Amino acid sequence: MTSTETTLSGPLDAPPAAGDRRRWFALAIVMTAAFMDLVDVTIVNIAIPSIRQEAGASVSQIQWITAGYALAFAAGLITGGRLGDIHGRKRLFLVGIGGFTLASALCGFAANPEMLVASRILQGGMAAMMVPQVLSIVHATFPAHERGKVFGLFGAIVGLGAVSGPLLGALLTEWNLFGLEWRPIFLINLPVGIAGLVLGSRFITESKAPRALKLDLVGVGLVVVGLLLLLYPLTRGEELGWPLWGYVSMAGAPLVFAALVAYEKRKGARDGSPLVELSLFKVKSFAAGIAVQTVFGVGLGIFFLVWTLYMQTGLGWSPLRAGLTGVPFSIAVSTAAGLSVQKLVPRFGRKVLQAGALLMAVGVLLYLWEAERYGMGISSWQMALPLVVMGAGMGLIVAPLTDAVLSDVPREHAGSASGLINTVQQMGNALGLGLVSVVFFGVIGDDLRPAQVGPAFVDAFQHALGWVAAVMGVIFLLMFALPKRPAQHVEGAELPGVEEKTPELV
Repeated sequence: MTSTETTLSGPLDAPPAAGDRRRWFALAIVMTAAFMDLVDVTIVNIAIPSIRQEAGASVSQIQWITAGYALAFAAGLITGGRLGDIHGRKRLFLVGIGGFTLASALCGFAANPEMLVASRILQGGMAAMMVPQVLSIVHATFPAHERGKVFGLFGAIVGLGAVSGPLLGALLTEWNLFGLEWRPIFLINLPVGIAGLVLGSRFITESKAPRALKLDLVGVGLVVVGLLLLLYPLTRGEELGWPLWGYVSMAGAPLVFAALVAYEKRKGARDGSPLVELSLFKVKSFAAGIAVQTVFGVGLGIFFLVWTLYMQTGLGWSPLRAGLTGVPFSIAVSTAAGLSVQKLVPRFGRKVLQAGALLMAVGVLLYLWEAERYGMGISSWQMALPLVVMGAGMGLIVAPLTDAVLSDVPREHAGSASGLINTVQQMGNALGLGLVSVVFFGVIGDDLRPAQVGPAFVDAFQHALGWVAAVMGVIFLLMFALPKRPAQHVEGAELPGVEEKTPELV
């Protein structure tokens, strides 16, 4: 043990002293990395039509550019947190941000759609190494009395990412810098990632969790195989005419997930380190919350992709106009999220989340009505009202949902439960993106003449909105199983992979 290492009983158990300015540099670095990941998710959607046109990507490739990232991110999220516990959070953060930067370069210089899809999957996997370390590093670096302020900053970063991602993507695509079309949306990550790598190696303090759990590689493999069996036929089925092997593959997915449950039970009994802590599902509010997160992810995965295609391909709008049209939605999300946590949930509890689901459903139906009424002539300002209603509903849900789901979870499982929540939401998002081929592209005819493309996309968008409204109704019903009033927030619950013990500073 070197002079900078500590033992659990030593005087350096605690996070760095309050006067240590390095922790604020470390905070800026990891928050920038989190912002980069958040922007990268939203920035791609706005550029999808440009990628489809300039790179010649097929329908299924377009879906995999978004769904592949979400799938790799979901499959690796818990594993990334565990690796940080075992090998050091600083080390895994640097590996993640370095790999994310490299994958961004590969995306930006992709020679064909196949390379872009593969690079996006790699990018999602690297994000899964990087993102779990962000809050873990904060937890290990800041004393308890400062974490409230820090997590407030993190919430602001999330809101800023939601607002700036579509706008930045629209501007970079519209400007067509150096004739690179959509490629700058990925290449912009290079200077940010390199700076994070250099500064992170200098200012972030290494930390590990004591007695970290072992990796469950078999569990990870079963999750990935199960999702691929389900998602691959969904994304390719429409394009290939729904072959028999697709139905066989989807039928095999539940069998793989059943094998996962059986294996996790045995592993939990054998060494206490399963990928999924199955005992959590005995907690009614947690089981219901997992269902809500999954279905919510499905709805968002469907809406955001078809919304972009509707505005740019259906209505023929520029990326900049489409990006600006989404600003009222993002502002409404951020505003409602702040109100729900600070003012509404403490007073009204679960009803706030249910009101959010109903508001989103009303906003979707209002959007559906306007899309039918105005058709190809609809304007951005006519979309503002349904987008504000939808955004307000989403804000009421996203901010307090994790606390509601974790309220009855035993303290010792808070970190594992939070990681699982984030994972299933990403899995739901990937599933929703896969379903786009069914609820959107499935109603668009083949061999359309140029004059028929716009109206076909508008009609398909209306069809997809009906599905999204139905999803919001299901979410409303599932929320009855959540606790009426979430218990007081459990410190550390939002930290996937972080045990509620003082970390060992290395």
